[in-house]
Amino acid sequence: EIDTLIHEEGPAQLEINLRHGDPIELADQVFMFKRTIREAALKHGIYATFMAKPMQGQAGSAMHIHQSVVDLKTGANIFSNKDGSASKEFFQFIGGMQSFIPKALSMMAPYVNSYRRLTPDMAAPVNTAWGYDNRTTAFRVPVSDPVARRVENRLPSSDANPYLALAASLGCGLLGIMNKIEPTPPTDESANEGAIDLPRDLLSAVAMLENEPALADVFSKEFIGIYAGVKRGEFE
Repeated sequence: EIDTLIHEEGPAQLEINLRHGDPIELADQVFMFKRTIREAALKHGIYATFMAKPMQGQAGSAMHIHQSVVDLKTGANIFSNKDGSASKEFFQFIGGMQSFIPKALSMMAPYVNSYRRLTPDMAAPVNTAWGYDNRTTAFRVPVSDPVARRVENRLPSSDANPYLALAASLGCGLLGIMNKIEPTPPTDESANEGAIDLPRDLLSAVAMLENEPALADVFSKEFIGIYAGVKRGEFE
């Protein structure tokens, strides 16, 4: 279900937005859409790439994830209180992402090339900051009505497995709610300059994933062990 398709900043770079919905269904759509685009391009004698950083000095390609959580019984967005204000769960979800996503980054940036996109002073975030409609932060809160209150994770790259990227992002937010983690204050400054708050390469990211017990509780030790082994094998 395509919402918009527009030209992005880089040469021949397109932005495609899918309508919001169930995360598993959306992962199915992302996977099918990427395959369809590649096949359609080949039939026209051109090549569509989903590399995170196909061209040095040009904008990288991301898979931004907009997240809200609804109550199964009422269908209400739990990120908003009845009076329309932001709920404690909303801030705790952001706090969880700030705390755990650097350790789960290998599920959102799964290849060597993925880390070439996460470069200071480019359009990609290199931090764990959050802010209201601040596109230099890792976690952006778009302007919206209370019913549509959400947080955008801008770290995943276009080469990520959508099932794993969605699971990692939601899992980190869930840990924030479960552990009542408070976020840092929001920033309205440019946050993608200077210091880098993320692992700088695939092997470092994999090691951080293996060494976080809370992520093992969410995803299981077996999954993390297998995933880490696959990623190290691919790196070699």
